[in-house]
Amino acid sequence: MNVGHNLHMNLGKLYNMQPLLFFQKILRVVAAWFGLKRGKVAMSIEKDEIDDEEVRLKAYRWCRDSLHSSWASIDEDDIIVKRLSGGLTNYLYLCYLPSDVEIKPVEPRCVLLRVYGHVAKTSKEFVVHNSVVFAILSEKGLGPKLYGIYHDGRIEEYIPTKSLRRMDLQSPKVSQLIAQKLAQFHGLDMPLCKEPRWLYHIINGWVHEIQNNFAENLQKCPEVMKLMSMNLEEELDCMMKILSQIESPVVFCHNDLQEGNILYIEENPDKTKQMTVIDWEYCSYNYRGFDFGNHFLEWCYDYADNPDPPYYSFHPEDYPSRKRQYEFFREYLAVMGQTAITDEDLHNMYVEANTFALASHFLWGVWSLVQSQTCAIKFGFMEYAVCRFEGYFKMKEQLLYLGSQDEISSDYSVELS
Repeated sequence: MNVGHNLHMNLGKLYNMQPLLFFQKILRVVAAWFGLKRGKVAMSIEKDEIDDEEVRLKAYRWCRDSLHSSWASIDEDDIIVKRLSGGLTNYLYLCYLPSDVEIKPVEPRCVLLRVYGHVAKTSKEFVVHNSVVFAILSEKGLGPKLYGIYHDGRIEEYIPTKSLRRMDLQSPKVSQLIAQKLAQFHGLDMPLCKEPRWLYHIINGWVHEIQNNFAENLQKCPEVMKLMSMNLEEELDCMMKILSQIESPVVFCHNDLQEGNILYIEENPDKTKQMTVIDWEYCSYNYRGFDFGNHFLEWCYDYADNPDPPYYSFHPEDYPSRKRQYEFFREYLAVMGQTAITDEDLHNMYVEANTFALASHFLWGVWSLVQSQTCAIKFGFMEYAVCRFEGYFKMKEQLLYLGSQDEISSDYSVELS
C-alpha cells in the first residue's frame, strides 16, 4: 500500500472536518497502517544498528512504492544512496535516480530518506504524531513535500540548499526572519492536544528509561558519574514548579529550532519562501517560552565543522544579549498583530524565555544520555549531556536576577564531571 500517496491525496478532504475529528480519523488510519495498538509501546534498548545494505534496500523499496513512475523502472543496484551528516535523532540519506534515467517534469530526481532512530521508534505516539504533523504542514505548503510514510521512517522532498550555520543566527536579518517564522507557526491551529503535557511527559519518559535500562552502564562512565548521582525525578519536579510560576502562552511549538533545522535561500525573490523550517520530530503544543529559550541557547552550540570528539563546540559568550532578545520579541509580536509593544511586554518575555531555557537544558541533557546508549551517530552525547546540565544549574542560579536589568551571564562554569 502506498501510504504516503494515499494520505496525501485524502488530506485536503479530511482537513475540512472539525480539527478534533480530523486528527482522530488520521490517527486511527496511520496507527492501523503502522500496526500500532493503543496502550502498547515498543521498547527496545539495543543500540541502533545501521547496515548499509539494509538501508539501500529500504531506500529502493520505499522510493519505488511511494514515487513509482521512473523510480519503479530501475533495479535495486541502480539507485544511488548517500548518507547525510547533521542529524542527531534520525539517520538521513539522499536517494538519486541514475543520471541517464529520464524523468517527468513533476517527478523528483532526488529525495530525502529519513530512518527513525531509537528515540523516535520507542514511542507509537512519537511516530504517529510526527507523521500527521509533517503531512499537514506539507499540505499547507509550510514544509517539504511528503512522498511516503512508513513505521520506521519516511520519504520526503529534498530542498537543495544548505541549512544555517550557528553564526548565521546572530545576523540581524536572519534573526528577524526566524522571529517572523516562529510567530507564523505559533499562530497555527493544529489538530493536536492543546494541553501542554509534552514537556513533562517526554522528559519524565526519558528519565525513567535511563533509570530502568541504562543506569548501570552510565554509572560506570566517569564523564557522567556525578550527574548520575543526582535524583533526576526530584530535579524535574523542582524545575516544573519554577516554570509554573511564569506566564507563558500555550502555542504550537517546534521545540527544536536550531540552525540545522532552518533552510535559508536568500536569493529567493519571494520573501515568504526564503526560509523553511524542517524536522518537526519534537513539535507539540507547548509553552511559548520553551521555543524562545531553546532557540536562544542554540546560538551557543555548534554541531557543524567539528571533525574531532566530542563533535560539537560550545560558545557561551554568544548567548544573545537582552538587546538582541528584545529585537527578536518586537519582530515576533509585530507578526502576531500586536502594534503597541511596551517595555513591560518585552521584559516579561525576557523573563519567560530565559526561565524556560532551563527546560531546554534539562530536556536535551536527558535526551543525550539516552542517545549515548542507543544511537550509532558519531557524536559526544555524554559530554553534551554534562554540558547541558552544567548550563541548567548555572541558569537556575541566575533566575533571581532576571527581574533586574542585569544580563544573563555567559559563564557556564558549574562543573558536573
